[in-house]
Amino acid sequence: MQITDILRQTGGLQSMARELGISESQAASGAAALTPAILGGFKKQAQTRPGGLEGLGGLLTQLGGGGLLDDVLASKPTDGSRGNDVLGQIFGSKDMSRAVAQNAASQSGVDPSVLKKMLPMLAMLVAGYMARQRPAGAAAQPSSGGGLGGILGGLLGGQGATTGGARSGAGGVASMLDLGGDGNPLDDILRMVGKGPR
Repeated sequence: MQITDILRQTGGLQSMARELGISESQAASGAAALTPAILGGFKKQAQTRPGGLEGLGGLLTQLGGGGLLDDVLASKPTDGSRGNDVLGQIFGSKDMSRAVAQNAASQSGVDPSVLKKMLPMLAMLVAGYMARQRPAGAAAQPSSGGGLGGILGGLLGGQGATTGGARSGAGGVASMLDLGGDGNPLDDILRMVGKGPR
């Protein structure tokens, strides 16, 4: 299932569109362009954190778990600082967030200033969704097909969260930005901002 379909089902797209004053189709275009980098960031966390997927599960809980999703869906304005905390963990710097928004603007045609506001909300939706879908104890079995590995792999378009191998199947959101063919578009954006290996 495409990430935009998941966001539509949870009500996330509608909430972002309402809060940002844009159409739902604009929100969907922006989300489709931004999510590969967000998912790439979570994938990198799963690969580099102590404990792998279990460590990522702990991070999601520490950042707010399923409550992050609720925050964006609530009728009151979203507390963007929580989303910025998520982005800080997966991207490491505001420069990186700006580069992701700029890159997504060229992909989607949505104004970069709108995408900069959408990015923390989207990070909260994705983190909250993954935290909600994670069965108790599943993250402790990173080698199994279930748990966070299965969720992250599914969201990345069928690519495994713990392997570098890319299967850019039709419709895989990561394939839109994965210039290096390694299954992680974040590496390519890091190179664009001069922070990654060339």
